[in-house]
Amino acid sequence: MTKPPSGRTAPRAGATATTTAAGRMRSLARAELTLLVRSKGTLFAAAVVPLILPFSIRSATDSMDLEGTGLSLGTILLPASVGFSLLFAVYIALTTIYVTRREELVLKRLRVGELRDTEILAGAALPSLCIAVAQIVLLVTGCMIILDVGPPKAPHLAVAGVVLGLALSASLAAVTAAFSRSAESAQVTSMPVVLVSMLASGITVPLEVLPDRLAQICEMLPLTGVISLVRGGWTGTMSGADTLAALATAVAWTLLAVFAVRRWFRWEPRH
Repeated sequence: MTKPPSGRTAPRAGATATTTAAGRMRSLARAELTLLVRSKGTLFAAAVVPLILPFSIRSATDSMDLEGTGLSLGTILLPASVGFSLLFAVYIALTTIYVTRREELVLKRLRVGELRDTEILAGAALPSLCIAVAQIVLLVTGCMIILDVGPPKAPHLAVAGVVLGLALSASLAAVTAAFSRSAESAQVTSMPVVLVSMLASGITVPLEVLPDRLAQICEMLPLTGVISLVRGGWTGTMSGADTLAALATAVAWTLLAVFAVRRWFRWEPRH
């Protein structure tokens, strides 16, 4: 007789599976949304902070020398808005959620049931991902109206950037959670990714205004490809080579993060 995987309970004899992966993830997502609403601090950081931050960098953007870059205030703030949603609504919020659920033994208990590991992580991420999508739609619409950005000239690039950004941010959150001992320490362990992404991935400072050597280094950072695709989607000026490079960077970091999650993610409290 084949033994069940470690940490899981074997189904009863004669039992018939009546649930689907989608149904299990929806149930988990509803439960996670309830817990998220109860956590005022995490909810505020995920739902409100990304809506405020774009206004905080507008004055700095006004002082940039954009001559010859082909950029405008709108094509800087719009991708920045997307980046803030990815960082705060997905990355930071999910890092805290994963660590908190692990320390409360929620993840360990979920693994005993029908849920697979990927379903647990994806189901827990769904509320944050939905919040981020809603924010991005709201912020993009606001930028198009208030800053007169206009519709994207290459919408497929913008969509690809957002989709890859959501997947990458969620994966990075799980990686960071693996190395965070508590919900409090998660605020510290997530800061390097947040600060580096905000300052060097084109969110607050476009790579076009940086020295060439520094810009080439920044192009290799996790969220740079995502922001480049979103910005290129609106400007329509990305060449084929630049598009492939941005896609390759985002996909490579996502695959690397997924590998790291499979290798190092912890399902029980760290001691």
